[in-house]
Amino acid sequence: MLLKPFVLLSVLCSYGLAAPEIQIGETTVVGKGLTESNTEFFGGIPFAEPPVGTLRFRDPVLKTTPGVTTFNATAFGKSCLQPAMFGPPMDISEDCLTINIVRPAGTQPREKLPILLWVYGGAFVVGGASTFDGSTLVSRGIERGTPIIYVNFNYRVGPFGYPQGQEADNEGALNLGLKDIVAALKWVHANAETFGGDASKISIFGESAGAMNIGHLMLSPGFDTLVRAAILQSGSPSSVSATRAVERNAVWEAFVGSIPSCARVAKSGRTFQCLQEASEEEIMTSYLGLPGLDFLGGLSWVPTLDFRRGSLFPGVPSQLYKSGKFARIPFIAGTNMDEGTLFAMAFRSPEANEDLLRASTLATISPAKNPGRRLTNAVDRMLRLYPDVPALGSPYNTGDELFGFPSIYKRAAAIQGDLVFDAPRRQLSQAAAQKKVKSYGYLFTQPQPADPANGVAHAAEIPWVYGTPPDQSPSAQGFSVSLMDYWISFTVSLDPNDGKGSERPVWPEYTKRAPNLLQLDSENTTVIRDDFREERISFHHDNAIHLGK
Repeated sequence: MLLKPFVLLSVLCSYGLAAPEIQIGETTVVGKGLTESNTEFFGGIPFAEPPVGTLRFRDPVLKTTPGVTTFNATAFGKSCLQPAMFGPPMDISEDCLTINIVRPAGTQPREKLPILLWVYGGAFVVGGASTFDGSTLVSRGIERGTPIIYVNFNYRVGPFGYPQGQEADNEGALNLGLKDIVAALKWVHANAETFGGDASKISIFGESAGAMNIGHLMLSPGFDTLVRAAILQSGSPSSVSATRAVERNAVWEAFVGSIPSCARVAKSGRTFQCLQEASEEEIMTSYLGLPGLDFLGGLSWVPTLDFRRGSLFPGVPSQLYKSGKFARIPFIAGTNMDEGTLFAMAFRSPEANEDLLRASTLATISPAKNPGRRLTNAVDRMLRLYPDVPALGSPYNTGDELFGFPSIYKRAAAIQGDLVFDAPRRQLSQAAAQKKVKSYGYLFTQPQPADPANGVAHAAEIPWVYGTPPDQSPSAQGFSVSLMDYWISFTVSLDPNDGKGSERPVWPEYTKRAPNLLQLDSENTTVIRDDFREERISFHHDNAIHLGK
């Protein structure tokens, strides 16, 4: 989920300073200085060939150098093709696979600074690097004496990043968005030294679909050779239920069938050539007429199981956890208190009822029109664990308050929050503790100034982590600085408690014996045990295989 855009780097100016440069191969990459943050920005650098024409719906082709004498890197590249859903329309293009760097001013090659690399969210259908300004994080690293480099990039979303169905599987075209992320990491490895970074000290972090993408990559062989640590904000490997490509044929057929020049082959199993020959305009016009994102009917464009050797989503997370087949890298994983509220908006309607709740819960788990008996039985039992009692619903800690909506809204929000976010996060934390993998967990409970019916909603933590809190009070500003210090400390030392920067509570490691979280709240940051809603969340774990988790 994306918030309204932060202040764009492209509107910040340098004053009388020589433009910073990076030498990448034979290309001089010219960026710009950001004097307010004492940083330098290099943007819009291609890390892969444009995924157009015959490269549409294909693996990214790594491009480690721009291939020109001089490259103007003073602005972000265009975002990948997508609908306008959570804010004003972005400047979009199919030629979108570009990367951006923010580093301390004056950084020299071979300084070997740790790198913090961001993966944006957006329900796998929207998002762009230009929405996120990493200069405050880099500036904070300088202030606390632990400089870092911030990197972000674009990856393909929607049908361009996550082709669905058996044909995509046959063509080796599943999970292209994940492959774009890997390509970006390989570009960083190839060029880290020249822009002053250390390729052996990359921490990857992301939120929502970004964190889920990271989680899927944590299940893939060799991911620990690309990064040394991860931070997953509101997303885990099992947030999206694992489904096979063939189960998602209908999604692809509806997409292709909406494109006039390709509709005739929509169900042929041979659509790729037609789609590669269609114009970008025709595809986008048709795509925008589809429900690209429908929380009531589940997500259409998501990572899909791929059983090929070396694939990036090789199995159901719970099964891979049991066999220890996940990256043994240190990580932070957490959620916000009311993750499900933004995904339960349909239940604010007076027409919402039990049948709608059951149907939407099933659709969140499986795209099948006729899900099997084991799944339907599991969902029926799940619904009984979440009774229509407002005091037990989300937003939590609001008693019988209904905010003017039907009581089923709080019930639906509680189910969505646990099913997609809290149960998967605890599942990951427990799996790591079982295998003695170092990890830290959090629960973000900071009260928000927005709609109280949303509670501490999905994505609420992002501006606080990026140093741009919605509340400008001294306590809020100090809290935001503490969060940046935890994230930067972990990036530099693999421990959020480096003793540098702001004075802040010690964040304990999550272990089997002491499964503790850090509650993040400006008025009460404290250690809590990871046992909230234990009966409900244990049900999700006990039925993980039926729920695709």
